[in-house]
Amino acid sequence: MNADPPSPLPPRSPAPLPSPAPLRVAVVGPCASGKSTLIAALRAAGYDARHPAQEHSFVPDMWRRLVDPDVLIYLDLSHEAYRARRPHDDAGPEYLEMQRRRLAHALAHADLVLDTSALTGEEVWARVAAALPSQLAPTSEA
Repeated sequence: MNADPPSPLPPRSPAPLPSPAPLRVAVVGPCASGKSTLIAALRAAGYDARHPAQEHSFVPDMWRRLVDPDVLIYLDLSHEAYRARRPHDDAGPEYLEMQRRRLAHALAHADLVLDTSALTGEEVWARVAAALPSQLAPTSEA
């Protein structure tokens, strides 16, 4: 009975399963609504978060063309909150209305709509994190 000589190579380990891609999230809304702050929190939590600048585009579905998100979040704010966050900007309420017209398609397709007027960035993040589909949440690898 001849035994095969031992292999000089270590035993093969199974190939690791590919991890699922992070949830792609688009965040839209008028200027000063908290998009950048929320995107930073989403990215820190492992989401692929993007801002398609829909409020500056005349293309109604630019948010979809640029990001094609799994989740679309629409942030809004009052003119009073806008003025408080941007005190040196002399834009009147018509400026927000113009941006809202550009955002109308995104608003109609949003998975989550949140008025950030009276909320801190942390409060916005807490509400968004609670609303994101848990089965699609990013996984943390040790």
